[in-house]
Amino acid sequence: MARHAVLSSGAKLWRSLPCAKSELRLELTLACGQTFRWRETAEGHWTGVIGGRVWTLTQTEDTLWYYVYTNQSGAGGENSSEDSLRGESVTASHHSEVEAEMLRDYFQLHVKLGDLYKEWGAADSHFKRISDIFTGVRMLRQDPTECLFSFICTSNNHISRIQGMVERLCQALGSPLCQLDQTSYHDFPTLSAMADSGVEERLRDLGFGYRARFLQQSAKQILDTHGPQWLVGLRNVPYLEARDSLRTLPGVGTKVADCVCLMCLDKCEAVPVDTHVWQIAKRDYKYTSDNRQKTLTEKVHRDIGDFFRKLWGPYAGWAHSVLFCADLKKFQNLKEMTSLKQPKSEEGHEGECKGLKIKRGFDLHQKKKKPKSERQKKAKISIKTEEA
Repeated sequence: MARHAVLSSGAKLWRSLPCAKSELRLELTLACGQTFRWRETAEGHWTGVIGGRVWTLTQTEDTLWYYVYTNQSGAGGENSSEDSLRGESVTASHHSEVEAEMLRDYFQLHVKLGDLYKEWGAADSHFKRISDIFTGVRMLRQDPTECLFSFICTSNNHISRIQGMVERLCQALGSPLCQLDQTSYHDFPTLSAMADSGVEERLRDLGFGYRARFLQQSAKQILDTHGPQWLVGLRNVPYLEARDSLRTLPGVGTKVADCVCLMCLDKCEAVPVDTHVWQIAKRDYKYTSDNRQKTLTEKVHRDIGDFFRKLWGPYAGWAHSVLFCADLKKFQNLKEMTSLKQPKSEEGHEGECKGLKIKRGFDLHQKKKKPKSERQKKAKISIKTEEA
């Protein structure tokens, strides 16, 4: 049976792209909740599906290594594992330039993450402290169908359960790609496969609950009302228009729509706000709503998003993902391994922030990028002292 590739077993079968870890850290980017189909199949090796192909990725300090499997039969075959890694059963693809470009697009490697980190850190001292530990957290540019329907599964859910749900969805409705170490890999289902009338019942049997209806109805609505190219076409419309269009689908609220806008539709300014991000805003930025809201309303969602857009600029959604990643329980050991000694001046500044209130007032349609200092000043202006 074919095995998962490991770089140390034969580097000549792998291909690579220059990419420093400061620009991309796989263990953070692929496991922080923006995608749900990557698994660590060996130490530092991540296997998942991009563009109908199964990939294994790993990295050294300045290089991103990738191995692509091209057997589409779904059967492991009877060849020895050694033969498989030589390319006789599950082979490395020869379409090297095409796949290199797929990988560059998926990780958006044209975006210089180090420069953005410096810019965000200059505007935000809290981000600066976090970013010194959580380097290389990069936004993916996912397939819109996979991203949307994966995030419909996130309602009242947690990452590990979402991963299992998405995997069952692919196994039930997706085309088989290959089998490695007794693990079967499938492509993400097409809209047509998910729109079938029998899908809801089938997914309920697989433990999807009320989400089963949302998945089937959303797929059907897209095909019946818009057509199969509608989702990818939302990349070409403004952020708010794309978000409002997504919210017409069953099971898609503001948070899910913002996730889809940010993670596959090129809307870098989208800041998904859930209770987790709300807690970050209250704890680390002393956010308080006008009337001490205890529930996450549309206004709170809008105000928090606008505040972070003022503070971080046009790539606010990317900066938000760094803080979200840093707050996940699975990554707390990274903080424990690094001493976060806060300068006294910053401690005093944070103490003065208690009782501050964030006001809304950001123009999402504003095109011109402001200089760092001006954006920083504007963010400060948006905070006013609330009387006790």
